[in-house]
Amino acid sequence: MHMTKNLDSSNEKIRLWTRQHKKVWEELKEKGIYRAKKEHIIEKNDTISDYYLKLYDWYIKHAQRFVPRPEGVTYPIWLSTSSENRLQLVENTVVLELEVDRKDVVITDFDKWGYVVNYWYVPIDKQDEKKHNEELKRYGIGDESALIMGDKGNFYPLLKNKIIKSWERMFYITNEETCFTQATLWEIKKEWVVDVLQG
Repeated sequence: MHMTKNLDSSNEKIRLWTRQHKKVWEELKEKGIYRAKKEHIIEKNDTISDYYLKLYDWYIKHAQRFVPRPEGVTYPIWLSTSSENRLQLVENTVVLELEVDRKDVVITDFDKWGYVVNYWYVPIDKQDEKKHNEELKRYGIGDESALIMGDKGNFYPLLKNKIIKSWERMFYITNEETCFTQATLWEIKKEWVVDVLQG
């Protein structure tokens, strides 16, 4: 398994795109820096914010091993690694195009993050996925997310731990050419902004 360049300390630059509320651009112009806040996550995700905050806690714990989290930073900021796949403008938003040092960026597999968000096992390959599904079937588990979200995990702790451990695979890119990636930064600095699209 090839690890993405998450521990790259070179001076290579990378372009990233992020859609944010227009207030974020105002804050960047005024303060020169933007950091995600818990209240913004709650406001954005409304009734499912606790669900995402729990996922973010897991993500933060692992992402900071690749790029240390600066003091005072609580949550990551999510970005697209290509302009084609970036989120489009909607009302009251801006899309910021950034140029940042590669060493400040955590890049992950977008599809594998989808597995994590659903509390599913992230397989190594098709064969591993088949083997895992057979194991679930043997135990009579139809909804594997119940192992994490419900009390089913208390009865199958090894299976629950296997699923959670598999999530770390999102930090590993097996084929950079075909993999759909995403990125996070711990903060955005105004000097990194090279273009702003306003909605």
